[in-house]
Amino acid sequence: MLRPGPLYAQAESLLRARIADGAWAPGMALPAEPVLAAELGVSQGTLRRALAALERARLIEKVQGKGSVVATHSSERARFHFFKLRDATGRAITPTSVVTRITRDARAVRIARLRLLEGRAVIVERITLPAARFVGFTVPLNRELPDELYVHYQRHHGVTVARAEESLTAIAADSVAAQALDVPVGAPLLSVDRTAFDANGAAVERRISLIDTRAHHYRFSLD
Repeated sequence: MLRPGPLYAQAESLLRARIADGAWAPGMALPAEPVLAAELGVSQGTLRRALAALERARLIEKVQGKGSVVATHSSERARFHFFKLRDATGRAITPTSVVTRITRDARAVRIARLRLLEGRAVIVERITLPAARFVGFTVPLNRELPDELYVHYQRHHGVTVARAEESLTAIAADSVAAQALDVPVGAPLLSVDRTAFDANGAAVERRISLIDTRAHHYRFSLD
């Protein structure tokens, strides 16, 4: 039900909630605009503003012959939007990844992962997930993962990562990171602390990535 305030923003919030709670699954076509506008009690112009906001947030996309559909993560899409490491020339690179450990308790699932480029580990990650959102989480250990984790989250747990916030700092490698990345203890590493959010704005992942940037750099654009 809509309340006082900008109608397009309220409509957007209601539509986001349907994506976040799985009422609209990835790949599902949204109802036709006249039907959806009538259901929400807004004009088609207001609805289009709400849909445009969802499209900018990459939560929906236009598909010829189907109209607006809920966006589906693919490994390529996830890497393009969320993997920011580049080679010395600025070229995008494709990592492989291996989960080495999964532990869990009543509150959290904790994952240790290595990301490799040309067979060499360049990123060691500690990932924490809320246990309530990731019941039964599992992936093969010590084997190359076929999909990005964000694809796995969406496909197996109904959790769509919509955006992330990061903070970056330089640190010295401790013994664990040094061994994993084959660098000396005390070598400089880039630490990226990321919190990822679902379509409703709920935090669904905390990820700390320690990166060996001797042959690579971290690149992002500011719009």
